[in-house]
Amino acid sequence: MTKTITNRHFTGERALFKCCDMHLVDCLLNDGESHIKESRDVTATNCRFGWKYPLWYSKNVVAQDCTWAEMARAGVWYTDNLQVKNALIEAPKNFRRCKELTLEHVFLPHAEETLWNCQKVTMKDVSARGDYFAMNCSDMQISDFELAGNYSFDGVRNVEIHHAKMLSKDAFWNSENVTVYDSFISGEYLGWNAKNLTLVNCTIESLQGMC
Repeated sequence: MTKTITNRHFTGERALFKCCDMHLVDCLLNDGESHIKESRDVTATNCRFGWKYPLWYSKNVVAQDCTWAEMARAGVWYTDNLQVKNALIEAPKNFRRCKELTLEHVFLPHAEETLWNCQKVTMKDVSARGDYFAMNCSDMQISDFELAGNYSFDGVRNVEIHHAKMLSKDAFWNSENVTVYDSFISGEYLGWNAKNLTLVNCTIESLQGMC
């Protein structure tokens, strides 16, 4: 049976360590690391993550209308089956080694070194700013995506992108099996050392692309 906790301020190390079957509503998680580490079956609605490492080694998590403050860096690592919807994520270095990750209506204004080594990723209406986005990810489905940041999608495998706008130098380096539809990409050195990079009905601005 799911337990609902409303309008609470959690502080200290691992305040909800190994919690399960829980719904957090209008909660603040601050002043302490790893608040929901190793959690299972947790939903967070309109919550604010204010400090480092809030979600590590977790499974079956839904975060709706939540905010990650800038100090909530390295916020979600080693977590499987995660849905993040209608979120503002100011923290860098988020989402590492996650599986079955969905991001929908998400803004990442400081997305440096974000989304690394993740598998089975779905992104809809995501806007990101920061270098080294989505390194070494695989099996990605992306639509309505905007990115301002260099060295993106380095080493990715099996990626399909629709309706994107990307200002990204050195995008898709060392990638394999990437198809981009109906998109605009601006960036020198596009797609170096790539295999099976396909661009369909795209506008490309690049000085030395496809080497």
